[in-house]
Amino acid sequence: MTKLGRDFWLFAVGRWISIAGWAIQDVAIPLYVLDKTGSGTMMSLFVMAELIPRILVNPIAGVIGDRYNRKYLMVGFDLIRGVLLFFVLFFNLLELEQLLVIQVIMSIFGSFFAAGTSGMFPDLVPKDRLMQANSILQMGTQVINIVSPVIGGAIYGLGGIKAAIFINAISFFGSGLFEISIRYEWKGKGEKFAILREFLDGIKLIKSSKPLLILGSLSIILNALFSPLFAIVFPYIVRVVLRLSSIQFGSVQTALTLGMLLGNLIIASILKNSAGKHFMKAILIQELFILIVPFTPKLSYPRNYLVILTSAFAIGFFNVLVNIPIMTKLQTIVPREYRARFFSTLETLSMGATPLGMIIVGPTIDKLGYFSVSITLTIVGIAISVYYWLRYSRILKL
Repeated sequence: MTKLGRDFWLFAVGRWISIAGWAIQDVAIPLYVLDKTGSGTMMSLFVMAELIPRILVNPIAGVIGDRYNRKYLMVGFDLIRGVLLFFVLFFNLLELEQLLVIQVIMSIFGSFFAAGTSGMFPDLVPKDRLMQANSILQMGTQVINIVSPVIGGAIYGLGGIKAAIFINAISFFGSGLFEISIRYEWKGKGEKFAILREFLDGIKLIKSSKPLLILGSLSIILNALFSPLFAIVFPYIVRVVLRLSSIQFGSVQTALTLGMLLGNLIIASILKNSAGKHFMKAILIQELFILIVPFTPKLSYPRNYLVILTSAFAIGFFNVLVNIPIMTKLQTIVPREYRARFFSTLETLSMGATPLGMIIVGPTIDKLGYFSVSITLTIVGIAISVYYWLRYSRILKL
């Protein structure tokens, strides 16, 4: 672990502090909105207020991330977000309309922050340790995701929305203190700055590189197919069809996160760079467990609950064996000067495809039923995965 170096650990701890603060506020905001309005529509507005600005700003943020010092972007936007949240508390900007505007601004700042971090991170560790570094970074994030709902709920219950926002503001400053100590050498560009041209240069890079095109397109397609399953269909099965309690509903999410945690632990300590050899098998195994979920209502309780828990754990485990090798490979093959643009573009395409899938899937469940929707999306995903494996097996050997 120590061979990952001082700069990796400064980056990782800074990110974990920031993620923890944001996760606590992310739990408190929905509770606050529901307490104030009880409106699902208002909840949707807050989700869209974070999603849409990010999709629109990401292409510009990617160009900025490749043009200017990524460390300064990362530290600067952490500190700016902390200042903004203290501004919210000082002037008591807690009306829903005001928080909605703050959500939009935070989303925009988050895009520029992400462009800096995605471009910078692969330079902080040796290439032969990048897989391990990605896994450790994700492992810490998943631990936070396990404990933050409980902590965030408790903080909101004791101190309300102000306490949650205050902790998030402090976390941005704490994160910045770690990040500012990172040693990072930056060589700026000398030519004239042109956002559109530089963004199009990033697109040309993707089109001209077959590995980038194959890995990027596979990631976007599978994300578009399976995100609606996890966000809409599976919660519908667990809560509406199986009628499991809210605690059992939460335990399914916990099982998914624990599976991801174990997957990252195995990559970090055992598989390391060899994890890439198994990632296509991991995709297919994950999809087989996804295929099991719509059949669980045919089982009696508690067998259906246990099968759901087991499937969620397995899906989380194999999801990591897919995502970490793909991310590591992309970080390795994308040239340093294009990195922020590439990952911002990839995120934009993935985020853009996700709401489209969700808009289609919701009404389709009402018309065709959860079983038909689940089976169709999963079989299409399996067919696409097999096609990529057979057609591009040489490229997909990570």
